[in-house]
Amino acid sequence: MTAVLAGCGVTGGDGDVTLKLVAADYDLTGGDSTEKYWAELTAAYEADHPGVDIDVQIESWDDVDRKVAELVDAGQAPDIAQIGAYADYAAAGDLYSADELLSVPVQANFLAPLISAGEMNRVQYGMPFVASTRLLFYNKKLFADAGIEKAPTTWGELAAAARKLKREKVAYPFALPLGPEEAQAETMMWLLAGGDGYTDDSARYVIDSESNIRTFQWLRTELVDPGLTGPVAPGKLNRKAAFAAFARGEVGMLNGHPSLMQEAAKQGVEIGMVPLPGRDGAAQASMGVADWIMGFKQNDHRKEIGSFLNFVFSDENVLKFAGDNDLLPVTVSASYAMESNPEHAALAPFLQALPHSRLYPVGKTSWAQVSENVKKKIGKAVDPAGSPAGVLGTIGREATTAEDAE
Repeated sequence: MTAVLAGCGVTGGDGDVTLKLVAADYDLTGGDSTEKYWAELTAAYEADHPGVDIDVQIESWDDVDRKVAELVDAGQAPDIAQIGAYADYAAAGDLYSADELLSVPVQANFLAPLISAGEMNRVQYGMPFVASTRLLFYNKKLFADAGIEKAPTTWGELAAAARKLKREKVAYPFALPLGPEEAQAETMMWLLAGGDGYTDDSARYVIDSESNIRTFQWLRTELVDPGLTGPVAPGKLNRKAAFAAFARGEVGMLNGHPSLMQEAAKQGVEIGMVPLPGRDGAAQASMGVADWIMGFKQNDHRKEIGSFLNFVFSDENVLKFAGDNDLLPVTVSASYAMESNPEHAALAPFLQALPHSRLYPVGKTSWAQVSENVKKKIGKAVDPAGSPAGVLGTIGREATTAEDAE
């Protein structure tokens, strides 16, 4: 889907400067809520800034990163892009830094993990636009039918609950989507729950660490081999299909994000949500995810880009977009406002997890290649004939090679 919003001079006119903005579509239903958000926001901005027009192009998540890359390659970079990654553009010197664009109060208002994730060489280029975290979702009715009295807090309790669900003929006692759609996310959740992650404290890849290998050995031995992950092999199960099955009432447990709440509620599934279980207790860190907005230098519109982005990050605008899409605000003040609003009570557990979350190593230009390798290969680590050590070793060696080439 491509849409150019035209309202209050959005496509140009008599303004001194026209800013080109390419943004991602967040409407999961195929509607136009994202278009309306940007139309209303840009109209309000232009009313107070008659010398600036905003030309907004909305692209689906399937296309938006590629479209921006094509524009940059063609020498027609947008002034602003709201997409999934910033590192390649920052490394190429294409972006303004955040402190070149934002006022000090606005930049300081971002949540700390999001600031760190937006940095390359300790300089922030990626500005977080919206965020989410992950929790363990469970179907309360299926739990009650299986005689499970409380949500699991350890891997042992999770496996025991999955066995009880299987005895009740639940199709997916625990849905484990390690298919190519978003395997990098499911993988990171389990690595963190096992006490490690993709990188160490020095930001070097440690994908094939002993702890990570033990994590995938546990998954294969305790969940996959006993048939507790359902009829579709984890390496072929995509997140979207797992979420749809949960909303149909076919899944006992899975790792989910806030947008799943709305779809499950529509289909009458009563859900519980708790922090992800760890090896011996709750996971020490949850996984956070952020999408990014950035300003390109090519058209020399630093002042205008900065003015507009300061407006974008007002509490009113941040809260509206996050609230409309069941996602999390990226600023401290908007997070407090959402947490204190009863209307968003269901998001409270996610909000509480975000300040302590860990994000993908998106500040590394090698991450895109590493992420693709994880998507393609990690499912084999839990195959009956697979080798967690072998698969993680291959991905780890390729990650180190890509990192050394940065």
